[in-house]
Amino acid sequence: MRSHVLEANEEIRAAYHLIERFRDLLRTRGHEHFSAWQEAAQASSVPELRGFVASLRRDEDAVRAALTEEWSSGQIEGQVTKVKLVKRLMFGRANFDLLRRRLLLAG
Repeated sequence: MRSHVLEANEEIRAAYHLIERFRDLLRTRGHEHFSAWQEAAQASSVPELRGFVASLRRDEDAVRAALTEEWSSGQIEGQVTKVKLVKRLMFGRANFDLLRRRLLLAG
């Protein structure tokens, strides 16, 4: 099915290949190819990709950091999600001391 769509429309094929290249940049942390990808996406005929590039350029420092640094906020986000879950489960049932103890024991 995908191959039929890609063969039928040049614009979709171009968008697909640019999206695949961006995915590869993220997976391999290929920051050295990011500028070339931006130029190719900006030159494409796909307005959504040009808008995406414009949004990436507004926060380019953060994007480049994500492509170069090995650190992420994933661990912190997981802890925040856990705290929110426990808080929701205990809503209206206990005071702060019990909530604190439960979070510490949930470890």
